[in-house]
Amino acid sequence: MGKTTVLVLFGGRSSEHSISCISAGSILQAIDRERYEIVAVAITPEGDWVSHSGRYEELRAHNGNLPMVKEGIPVTLSLSPERRGIWVAHEENHSEWIAIDVVFPVLHGPYGEDGAVQGALEIADIPYVGSGVFASAACMDKAHTKRLLQSAGIPSGRWQAFQLSDWDHVEQDDSLADLGLPVFVKPARAGSSVGVSKVHDKSDLAAAVALAGSHDPHIIVESSVEGALEIECGVLADADGVIRVSECARIKVREGHEFYDFEAKYLDNSVELIVPADISADLVKQVQRLAVEAFSALDCEGLARVDFFIDPDGAVSVNEINTMPGFTPISMYPRMWSESGVSYPELIDVLIGEALARTPGLR
Repeated sequence: MGKTTVLVLFGGRSSEHSISCISAGSILQAIDRERYEIVAVAITPEGDWVSHSGRYEELRAHNGNLPMVKEGIPVTLSLSPERRGIWVAHEENHSEWIAIDVVFPVLHGPYGEDGAVQGALEIADIPYVGSGVFASAACMDKAHTKRLLQSAGIPSGRWQAFQLSDWDHVEQDDSLADLGLPVFVKPARAGSSVGVSKVHDKSDLAAAVALAGSHDPHIIVESSVEGALEIECGVLADADGVIRVSECARIKVREGHEFYDFEAKYLDNSVELIVPADISADLVKQVQRLAVEAFSALDCEGLARVDFFIDPDGAVSVNEINTMPGFTPISMYPRMWSESGVSYPELIDVLIGEALARTPGLR
């Protein structure tokens, strides 16, 4: 049997373009080249699909500078179910056809993790790693995630969402007062803590809303769970439909960062990851149970990282669900699975196998 051809798709139009590049670089470095034929395609910040060399060295951060793909040979995805693959326009009048078996969309943020690309792949009838259109879209929007979690009886904290255009009314009515202070102000559809502020004083709310609104006109404000432990748990579905949970991890942010922000996550190594999490066995079981319940409630597939808070009284709540968590060398999802006995290459194998076993279309 020949190799399975995997299209690793990364980059994207969102503010997480560079993080997606780093994630893809890690996958390209770890994937088993004896089993898989790799085709690397990047989406530029402007939205162009271009061919990439697939050399992971080009997708690393250097001296604090994050990678970015700005240009390349144009690539076109075939949307015909009868012809699954891409055209690579090497010359003006000549395009190379490459058949694709499965896509690994290592895309973070809007226009990639939010169901947009998943919809195109469904139309093209190409199997792909990760959740489908609905779950991708629902989990990308933090407010919709919380609504669905609450409808399923899963605790998810106190919050309020509104449109940026409605901020004047929200501010005038003082409708955020019930959340107390401090609060977190976030773009509803962004990740990697981009555009997030922790607000201690009411006078700082407007600036925080403006910052979040520069990334997304949908805003969510969440009541801060002071003194809470930040716990994460990985969920993984295999080709047989078996859903597994990883060891839990606790995130401990070192001094210099008030919360788990972008710099702490990716740039200055100021986070300590404790795996297994130093919480009681009962809390571990509760977190793992809620992780699977949240995964199922949002109709997720393939993989997800579910983030939790445990308050000082031991109450557990779901913060958010990431359907395409980071795959960088320091990302929590692969590290949790490594501690659970699943190596990085094995994790990639399971995800690709699950994608190939799941038929695109209505299911």
